[in-house]
Amino acid sequence: MVRKIEGATRIPVPGGKVIDEHVGRVNSGDEAISIAHMVAPPGWDEPAQTPEFTEYTVVLRGTVLVEHAEGTTEVRAGQSIVTEAGEKVRYSCGPEGAEYVAVCLPAFSPDAAHRD
Repeated sequence: MVRKIEGATRIPVPGGKVIDEHVGRVNSGDEAISIAHMVAPPGWDEPAQTPEFTEYTVVLRGTVLVEHAEGTTEVRAGQSIVTEAGEKVRYSCGPEGAEYVAVCLPAFSPDAAHRD
């Protein structure tokens, strides 16, 4: 069945980051996948998490920093990163901020993120 989604739902979060969920538990009722457009201000960061979902991140502008067991990976505009379910990670961004798209399988939920 084809479903057209008219627009995103803005998900309120602290720290100045804007999350517009296009597909996922909140906007479309999908539990298998979530797709969100994010805009993070300069210097933004969030607590570490050990999620139950794999996250695919495509950076459109700026730099996303991903801390993990092996160190920190810088992901710049035009690059992508995949973090696996069960892997402890912490996201932040560089001094210019970042704009990116995040896809989570299964769909993101706060409970499944297991944030510190």
